[in-house]
Amino acid sequence: MTANLLDFDAGAMERFFAELGEKPFRARQVLRWIHRRGAADFAAMSDLAGALREKLPGLARIEGPLVVGDGVAEDGTRKWLLKVDGANSVEAVYIPETGRGTLCVSSQAGCVLDCAFCATGKQGFNRNLTTAEIVGQIWLANRLLEGDRPITNVVMMGMGEPLLNLDHVIPALRLMLDDRAYGLSRRRVTVSTAGVVPGMDRLREECPVALAVSLHAPNDALRDRLVPLNRKYPIGALLAACNRYLERSPRDFITMEYVMLEGVNDADAHARELAGLAARVRCKFNLIPFNPFASSGFRRSAPERIRRFAEILQQAGLTVTTRKTRGDGIAAACGQLAGRVVDRTRRVHAIREMRA
Repeated sequence: MTANLLDFDAGAMERFFAELGEKPFRARQVLRWIHRRGAADFAAMSDLAGALREKLPGLARIEGPLVVGDGVAEDGTRKWLLKVDGANSVEAVYIPETGRGTLCVSSQAGCVLDCAFCATGKQGFNRNLTTAEIVGQIWLANRLLEGDRPITNVVMMGMGEPLLNLDHVIPALRLMLDDRAYGLSRRRVTVSTAGVVPGMDRLREECPVALAVSLHAPNDALRDRLVPLNRKYPIGALLAACNRYLERSPRDFITMEYVMLEGVNDADAHARELAGLAARVRCKFNLIPFNPFASSGFRRSAPERIRRFAEILQQAGLTVTTRKTRGDGIAAACGQLAGRVVDRTRRVHAIREMRA
């Protein structure tokens, strides 16, 4: 099997070309052709030596995920269903805004965490994505979208928990940041986690970028129910990890994501509890109106309830934004990404047995 060069960050690319007896600058040339120009054909790499261009197709390939679905919402949000192997497909979402374009990237086929309000988790988990499958989402989007390099921001908030796949996520992040590849600043790349504390510490050491934490509850009892990972890494341990991360973060705050669930976590008392947590870590809150999916069992908080919740946090001196729902018409909004996954956790089977 030939090597997929989308799998290689700069260091790996140099090692690959060194094994071919080539100088390091050849690796840099190919890196630029692939990621800055979107090349998929070695023959198009005109500044490579002719002999090298002829040799490379027998040794390597440039292969992103296969697009098997492509939908555009009324607001311009675009969602791709990307086949990553014979059994699994994942989703990536492009969100256009004035002056920037954000790509929401998946890191796993499914998700093992099973958060109560998330469509991805309800379908189970199959496997981690490779670096090529992760960075290939950006490579494809830049090729498919109009304009010169339309991706200005990347958020790892698609399918999966990125910090459970750091062996592949970190090389992908390095390519996003590399000026010879995508050249994004650390502030424009955000990794979202449900609170995998060891992964937060590793990311801090190896490739710190902006961090978002899926909090969703102000106390352990409620978070245990909504985010089962909390039973392993409770809020106290999570906040301590956030403070450690801030020592190297490109931003001076952690974004706390909080999905608004009617009658579950949206009371005034919950907001006041959150304000108390915020006194323990520098953070900003992003309130997310719940995006429904089949059999979720939850409802979105009313707009007035969300406004009141935000007001309580703001009165406590906190910065609060309410995320605008984008792409819900094509199931591309936060928490709705599901793809097609062959579940290895038997979660779907267990759910069906419980409902029988």
